[in-house]
Amino acid sequence: MKFTATTLLLFFFVPLFAQQTIQRDPIITGMMDQVSASNLEHSVRKLVSFGTRHTLSDTVSKTTGIGAARTWLKSEFERYNKENGGRLKVSYDSFVQPADGRRVPEVTVLKNVMAVLPGTDPADKRMLLVCGHYDSRVTDVMNNKSLAPGANDDASGVAGVLELARVMSKQSFGATLVFVAMVGEEQGLYGAANLAKRAKAEGWDVHLVLNNDMIGNTYGMETNLKNNNQVRIFSEGVPAGETKEQVAQRMSSGSENEGHARQAARYIKEIGERYVDQLDVKLIYRRDRFLRGGDHTPFSAQGFTAVRITEMNEDFNRQHQDLRTENGFKFGDLPEYVDYAYLQKITRLNLSVLANVGLAPQQPTAVKLVTSQLTNNTTINWTAPSGKAPAGYYVLLRETTSPQWEKKFFVTGTSATLPYSKDNFFFGLQAVDDKGHESLVSSPYFR
Repeated sequence: MKFTATTLLLFFFVPLFAQQTIQRDPIITGMMDQVSASNLEHSVRKLVSFGTRHTLSDTVSKTTGIGAARTWLKSEFERYNKENGGRLKVSYDSFVQPADGRRVPEVTVLKNVMAVLPGTDPADKRMLLVCGHYDSRVTDVMNNKSLAPGANDDASGVAGVLELARVMSKQSFGATLVFVAMVGEEQGLYGAANLAKRAKAEGWDVHLVLNNDMIGNTYGMETNLKNNNQVRIFSEGVPAGETKEQVAQRMSSGSENEGHARQAARYIKEIGERYVDQLDVKLIYRRDRFLRGGDHTPFSAQGFTAVRITEMNEDFNRQHQDLRTENGFKFGDLPEYVDYAYLQKITRLNLSVLANVGLAPQQPTAVKLVTSQLTNNTTINWTAPSGKAPAGYYVLLRETTSPQWEKKFFVTGTSATLPYSKDNFFFGLQAVDDKGHESLVSSPYFR
């Protein structure tokens, strides 16, 4: 079916996204309603109770240290598995971390804690990964003895991952969902680096990585700002591992902001704000904050689509601090400073995105923008995805200076001609099912 200029005029007068902004899948909203602030608080306080979760801390004790923490995390995943009919595959992702002469002084066995919810569509190999890191630290990164509660950094992210696994393992998705509590983030992103290399070596089709690192604080140190209705999504622009052809296309088209991570960030904003009330998702066009790093970065380095989800305001008196009181001020990353209603909101953001992608058809492939002729129209061709058949596709459009998609046009074929010049706009394409679940956005290549 050719989407003609005449047909497009019918859509031009329809309010932009009018249908999408009001359409919420009741199954997804039902799952979001199950996300519990009290459960999140319980998980944060339980992780804090282990005293320290420093990567090099005690692995033998049943009550203290990194070993006790990972044992409890695994037991929680196993409990959800038992409650939900054995639908989760729970395991340690164990590896030997060599001494690095910096933050790992001797060879150490490290363990990520994983729970996998297999997809139900045999033709759908997509994997969607959500993570937070369960290790913690104080001021001295090598201090593995002192109390390091790590309530916000990053028990908050891990609590969110646990709650997502608990709720989402009750449902079925075409894609596979992977819930991970990462180790060794504070020592050098070692847990994420190991898992990203494993995913690459084993050929995992990882379509999206949501790294939740510090998602429970609402107060900004020094600026004295406090709000619970904003969250940041950090995404890299130019992806790692570009081919020469991709570099040439990017340079000729000015598509520095069209990489997979940026497209995912736009998707997160649209879906998150659709489903989560009173939430403003801020797109930050950087891989991460200054002087800090996160577990999404090793996945980006392996060529996967990965972003960081983190609070809008940061209180640096609550990060990487020895527990102490100075001039009446109590320093430290303690559970009483976490905003659990905010943490609930950001966990729901994650759920809305994972559920929509997991239920949607796969992305269209071989998306080509025709550049072989001079015309003020734009023609895009593509190949239908395998697996679940789409009800149709959305051709997306925005001005080159706009950070977000501005128009969506629904088509049912595998070709579209729009009365908008390819010289003046960026375009994208996503598959959609009959319930309104959209795939991630595919950026077109040129021919």
